[in-house]
Amino acid sequence: MGEFDRWADIHQDLFNEINKRFYSYNNYIQLRLVCKQWNLKLPKIPEGNKVPWLVLSTGSAVKESFEEEAHALEEEVRAPEDEGILDARSLEEKRIYHLMLPVMQDNIMCGSRHGWLIIVMVYEGTVRILNPFTKVHLDLPPVSTLPNVININGDKCTLCYKGLIITRNTIFVHQDQIWKAIINSTPNNDNDSDFIAVVIYGLFLELAFYMPNEKRWIRFPTRDLVDIHDVIFFEEKIFAVDGNGQLYEFDTRTKSGPVGGKHEATPPPSNVGMPNCYYYLIGGDNGSLLMLVKGVRHRYYMKNQKRFCKCETVKFDVYELKKNEKTWSRIHSLGNYILVIGSNSSVQILPSNFLNCRGNQIYFTDDMHDRREVYFENTTPASQIGIFDLEDGSCQTFLTDVDSFCHPIWILP
Repeated sequence: MGEFDRWADIHQDLFNEINKRFYSYNNYIQLRLVCKQWNLKLPKIPEGNKVPWLVLSTGSAVKESFEEEAHALEEEVRAPEDEGILDARSLEEKRIYHLMLPVMQDNIMCGSRHGWLIIVMVYEGTVRILNPFTKVHLDLPPVSTLPNVININGDKCTLCYKGLIITRNTIFVHQDQIWKAIINSTPNNDNDSDFIAVVIYGLFLELAFYMPNEKRWIRFPTRDLVDIHDVIFFEEKIFAVDGNGQLYEFDTRTKSGPVGGKHEATPPPSNVGMPNCYYYLIGGDNGSLLMLVKGVRHRYYMKNQKRFCKCETVKFDVYELKKNEKTWSRIHSLGNYILVIGSNSSVQILPSNFLNCRGNQIYFTDDMHDRREVYFENTTPASQIGIFDLEDGSCQTFLTDVDSFCHPIWILP
């Protein structure tokens, strides 16, 4: 018993050194299961984590090995309601693991960064940064403080859109007001974390930001900043792109909030040849920016007297804007990199972080644009998760039987 106590009370510095040497969540989970004291010493996901997870808002998290035979190798692991500790049975590589996370039930996921999720709690309207594995969380200002929300009274919410006053069900407002959320740094485990958050919100896809010690979301000062498709933090700046491919740049090194406006670069030509084009931004190498143009085909059909929509991703074009330049250049190869886009903070990473993957590919999920089609058309497209090969133009989809409103999102290193 004395030998166990000595290991249980291991010094925090030595424990941190052990923790740094772990590669994946598998090791992290097993470390937490050793004893209660070790579990308490691990308040957040280790910096050394390299394994991506795919999370579905039905409450399940999936680690995908992308092998054809992977579905035959599934193991289910459950997290108890009261403990939040995962049962690490058969945690081997090259498998798909379903981690049932009760803390994710009835929440809308609208962003992720470095192992943390940004969620909206549907019934309360709370906006929260959450580590889904440890349950450590920090609260941001609630949905009720967004610039377009006038008042919430019980189940009725009053909103203002360009001078038009409308009333909607409060829960519906909680569900669809925030389309995407990003943060500029990994939170600490206390309420004094010094980070900035930005959201794309509302019917017109506008931008609002949060700074430390603020009590509400603040609208960006730039006029006519609407129809924003994506927003990222990159090199101490905020970059956004609208539905016309116009780039916006804002400096974050000010006490009063982001300052900036339209970037001098002209929008890249749209060569995808599709009527529905969606734009994404990713920070590249040597200060360059990447812009992805996704072409989507919408097919509407009737079934049982209801209208349905199938959203199919058919093509991607990739453009690069080098530092201090004003012209986008189309690129046809990502080299050894893969791009991961969706509601997560879009990133460029090496394929070694994924199992059995190779470079020059784009990993994508349904995101705010596909959900917006549902919002306006009252249709229910099935969620699409896939890989687009930039070399041969092929598109492979997987996990095609997930719930239509699962809102998949990547949790990335």
